[in-house]
Order: sequence, then structure tokens, then C-alpha cells
Amino acid sequence: MTAPLTVLAPVTGTVVELSEVDDPVFSAGLVGPGIAIAPDAAEGGLVSAPITGTVAKLHPHAFVITHESGRAVLVHLGINTVQLAGEGFTLHVAQGDVVHQGATLVTWDPAAIEDGGRSAVCPVVALEGSADAVTPLAPVGTWVARGEDLLIWE
Repeated sequence: MTAPLTVLAPVTGTVVELSEVDDPVFSAGLVGPGIAIAPDAAEGGLVSAPITGTVAKLHPHAFVITHESGRAVLVHLGINTVQLAGEGFTLHVAQGDVVHQGATLVTWDPAAIEDGGRSAVCPVVALEGSADAVTPLAPVGTWVARGEDLLIWE
């Protein structure tokens, strides 16, 4: 049996139900179960690794980290931010890098994303996980600081 994996909040902000995210792929749980964070305008610009592992996919607006157990976590920075073609995002790691939980991976400006007419909400998804194996640790509507426990993946 695989040990439970604690996933940390990658950004500071308010916890939002994944089903409330304004994107059908995330809200329907099509890529996996999880939770989302509406980032704080002032403190939400630093994005850290929610788990320790290898950066399997890296785009300015999204990344996937694969844990040594094979489980992978997707963090998506904002909705429809792929349309920005990387503008406003600074990467601090490269695809293939091994990162430790809490390490800064990306910096961005969530307020600028919202000023541009997009949602800055950040889905945090247990890729291909089963819904009954993922338990939120931070209740919806509460404030969570980057690096605090967000969910546990059994």
C-alpha cells in the first residue's frame, strides 16, 4: 500500500470547491479530483511545489509534478491563461527538475490576470486520482497560506 501523500497549497488565498471553477474540465473533475484556490492579490504571486517530485510538465500557466510513488499533481494558474502565451509568468524551474515541497516554481501577478478579464483561480488536481482517495484538509471558504496542508491523497 502506498503511503498517504499530503499536498500543500501552492498559492496563498481562499479555498474554492473544484466544482465551482469556471472551466468544465476542472469543474466536472475530468482530469481528477482536487480543490482550487482563489489567490490573494498581494500574496498569491508566489507559486510553490505542492509535493516533492519531478517536474513532469511545465508551462508558464500550469505544471505537473510526479511524486516517486507515481502520483502526479497538476496546478493550473488561472483559467484560460494559456491564451497569454507565457506573458506575465516567470518560471524558476525547468521540466525534468526534481523539486522539493515548498520550493518556488513560478511567480505571476494574479491581480493582472483578473484585470485582463480572466479568472485567477488555481485548480490543484490529483491527476487520475479517485475521488474517494482525495480528502480536502482546508475547508472551502477558508484562507490558506502557501505551504499549508491543502489535501491528502490516500
